[in-house]
Amino acid sequence: MPAQTFSLASWGRSIGIRVNTFDPQRSADDAFIAAVRALPAAAAETAPASATSLLGGAGTLTVGEARKLFEAQVTSRHLDFAARSLRAEGVGYYTIGSAGHEGNAAVAAALRPTDPALLHYRSGAFFVARAQQHGGVDAVRDVLLGVVAARDEPMAGGRHKVFGSRPLNIVPQTSTIASHLPRALGLALALERRRRVPVGPDAAPYPDDAIVVCTFGDASANHSTAAGTVNAALHTSHQGLPVPLLFVCEDNGLGISVPTPAGWIAKAFGERPGLHYVAADGCDLRDAYETATEAVHYVRTRRRPAFIHLSTVRLLGHAGSDIELAYRSARQIRETEARDPLIQSARLLIEGRAMTRDEVLRAYERIRRQVDDTAHDVATRRGLGSAAEVMAPITPGDPAEWSVDAAALAPAQQRTALLGETLPEDRGPLTLAESLNAALGDLLARYPELLIFGEDVGKKGGVYGVTRGLQKKAGVARVFDSLLDEQSILGVALGAGLAGYLPVPEIQYLAYLHNAIDQLRGEASSLSFFSEGAYQNPLVLRIAGYAYQKGFGGHFHNDNAVASLRDIPGLIIASPALPDDAAAMLRTSVAAAKTGAVVVFLEPIALYHTRDLHEAGDRGWLAAYDPRSSAPVGRARVHGEGHDVLLVSFANGLRMSLRAARRLEKEGITTRVLDLRWLAPLPMDDIVREARAIGRVLVVDETRKSGGIAEAVITGLVDAGYDGAMARVTSLDSFIPLGPAADHVLLNEDQVLVAARELVQRG
Repeated sequence: MPAQTFSLASWGRSIGIRVNTFDPQRSADDAFIAAVRALPAAAAETAPASATSLLGGAGTLTVGEARKLFEAQVTSRHLDFAARSLRAEGVGYYTIGSAGHEGNAAVAAALRPTDPALLHYRSGAFFVARAQQHGGVDAVRDVLLGVVAARDEPMAGGRHKVFGSRPLNIVPQTSTIASHLPRALGLALALERRRRVPVGPDAAPYPDDAIVVCTFGDASANHSTAAGTVNAALHTSHQGLPVPLLFVCEDNGLGISVPTPAGWIAKAFGERPGLHYVAADGCDLRDAYETATEAVHYVRTRRRPAFIHLSTVRLLGHAGSDIELAYRSARQIRETEARDPLIQSARLLIEGRAMTRDEVLRAYERIRRQVDDTAHDVATRRGLGSAAEVMAPITPGDPAEWSVDAAALAPAQQRTALLGETLPEDRGPLTLAESLNAALGDLLARYPELLIFGEDVGKKGGVYGVTRGLQKKAGVARVFDSLLDEQSILGVALGAGLAGYLPVPEIQYLAYLHNAIDQLRGEASSLSFFSEGAYQNPLVLRIAGYAYQKGFGGHFHNDNAVASLRDIPGLIIASPALPDDAAAMLRTSVAAAKTGAVVVFLEPIALYHTRDLHEAGDRGWLAAYDPRSSAPVGRARVHGEGHDVLLVSFANGLRMSLRAARRLEKEGITTRVLDLRWLAPLPMDDIVREARAIGRVLVVDETRKSGGIAEAVITGLVDAGYDGAMARVTSLDSFIPLGPAADHVLLNEDQVLVAARELVQRG
């Protein structure tokens, strides 16, 4: 790397001078104009090429297509310029641009507008080119409305600048670091599944031969999410299953300031068995177009994954706030400007007699004026005006309608065909696991588009037997095993939801979710927010969790950490304990997901096969199955009518509390037990009502003291003005060890008794 032109001793003074004198936008702009003016003018007597002729007489790129792509490239460049100008005026808020990456317009041209796309934040020219293909979207206005965070921006509504459009089949993304790739894989797999399994009535009408494209940068290619997605795609394809997915790595050689090692992308992805790898010069429009056309044809006809390594450059720095001269020399920047794809495209068009030198410059200035005029117009647009406006899309749907929908059943003939002549309600009292199994069977019967999948859920029926027999009843296309990768499990679910399915995936243990929680936080829960509900993630994620397994466990099988879930905006967290609640809550959760809600369904492992409550043989933890029951989201369930103390709990804590209540009653202390059932949103109205009625509240929380549920319950009581006595008992802030040592850090029934007695003694 060439040495910097200033010494370390004069760093501060020199960098200040450079910052004040070097304008990357002006530099790139001037460099393009000067380079085009220096190109040889076309001979006057030479007739221009027709729009339908091949550019330069070779390949498949026509003159007309090349002109359109050049316009898309120039438009993208001027959008970058306008974003920086708007920021300088204090009315723009996003300056990560696409300058130098405009070769991705050729990828858009090789695809169809009906091919769903999930785009890298530097895929601006792709977005413009697809809008050209569609003809009904004003890409310039839409992008600039996002830059100024205008309320009437048609995708995110002013919540973020995104490349997203329902008409263009572009799923909105923000500043992703490959987090959109698992969803892209899931969507590709779901497109193929639609041939065998029907989708919901509102599903997007993708053609049978549609393919999915996802773009990302060379730095993002190193992220575990990217590596995992490529591996999952190849793992699936290796088994002979169709994977119509096109990976496009836009390689500019930099991850903000950190160079990508030369040859790394080719080495990392060019030698993967089963991955069709092609390289293209993204600064050469014809090479990019021909290569992309070949790769798209491969994926569309072979239904196998392909990888385009699109070599690009990065102009204007990482973003408007990036001082590129702090880590790159002026010489390096000039060399990069010389490879500007707009300059190369202009040369290609002029030499191919598609445009004259003057026509190129006139087009460049015409588009500049159009973009500037639009920027001036959008600069005064209103932004989001209130918290209510900002948060409107976070949790879609009407909870009252969810309860009504949850109580509906599939037709009797349909139920019998899938569940058999002996229906679950005729089998007598069931355990928690049996009730969940029955409810899942009923849901499969009612919703033909519902899919159940995860590691071991198919033939084995899950580690704890919850899905046992469902694959045999519904078939391998609807109940199937996944590979051991939580990111991919969630990605398959998120993509399946986009394709019109109702996914109910399973993560084997709560501890395993933390490997992939960004798929919930950054992708699933934000999609409706960043698309105003135009794109949604119908999802019920079942997770076996919590502690108290006897004879098995340790940390990874006894995890009680829920804080990372509870702070995700809009995420619904169901936490059933009793068998009848579990079935009712699962049906309600699926009804919520049908309207776009994202639900995590936490199932207490230790209660799956529990039968008794107080003593052996009492069958107090069994319940009859009611196929029409529902459980309103955010509503608790109260047990008992005592008036001395209110025990507030959930999951394993509910069983502890009910057992403790019986022992307390023998001491003359009457109790009422409130089962939260829903950890988000918490049933605060029910909690406050019961707390005020009794005046003493003990929160029995099996999760941790820090970040657990008790903190939220007590804070909610304080916020509501409750002035009675309250206390909490929790597990400790510890990982859970193996064997009897777990008893030292987990909450137990005796601690509940002691705390309840102390609370009553306060008076």
